[in-house]
Amino acid sequence: MVPRVSKTDALKLLRKCLQGGIVEYHPHFERRCRERGVDPRDAQYVLRNGFIYDEPELDIRFQEWRYKVEGKPPDSDKLKVVIAFLERDEVLVITIMLDRR
Repeated sequence: MVPRVSKTDALKLLRKCLQGGIVEYHPHFERRCRERGVDPRDAQYVLRNGFIYDEPELDIRFQEWRYKVEGKPPDSDKLKVVIAFLERDEVLVITIMLDRR
């Protein structure tokens, strides 16, 4: 398990993974994109340009810290993408949520 990192450091790690690390997409993420009518490219936009506002949450079952990356792609609703770091250079994209506040 990657230890908990600050929101700022999590964004840095995420962007590093996107540039040259490993990005894995969980089947749950792909299923939720289909169910919610979200284009996976919009999720990628959020991962590249969004922010982490909430503190990370520990998922006891999988023993991993989860971070919500929030953003609004052009021509789309605001999205939240949940990620976890498997290694410092490997991120798992777990799920996506629409944020229609």
